[in-house]
Amino acid sequence: MKRIIFLLIVSSLTCLVACNDASNNETATMSTNDSSSFDLSKTRADIEADNAKFMDEIKRGDSAALAEHYHSEGQVLMSNSEPVMRRDISSAWGSIIRMGVKELKITTTDVVGNKDLLVETGVYEDYGDKNAIIDKGKYIVAWRKENGNWKIYRDISNSNLPRQRAK
Repeated sequence: MKRIIFLLIVSSLTCLVACNDASNNETATMSTNDSSSFDLSKTRADIEADNAKFMDEIKRGDSAALAEHYHSEGQVLMSNSEPVMRRDISSAWGSIIRMGVKELKITTTDVVGNKDLLVETGVYEDYGDKNAIIDKGKYIVAWRKENGNWKIYRDISNSNLPRQRAK
């Protein structure tokens, strides 16, 4: 059931982005001399730079800084947990850090969208002490602008590792 819901969410986001992208394709391909243009490759570079800051903040254990990457209506939707709303994101990342995550490696595989909404897909790896891998998986992040900056609107991830059985 969770897989069906997840696929419906992904399909809906993909459709939303594809529909918006098709209607704004002319704007997306305009010359950079036009102030109304949208440059997806530059925006992708901005997203990847933001991800680099995010990874550094994990290493520093700075959950408050991590929460600042999120939109005021942001949500984190991680495997095996309830949705986390914006006001609780700092606490959620603090819990992850206290559970032993010392490093997060994020690799963006794709960014699609337009000037209003982006969808980033990628893979991640969590590391603990002595560079031991804790988790690895894939993610989808929907980005929306807030106060002129791209912010994480929805952060969805799920593990590639088998679920641990209860003892």
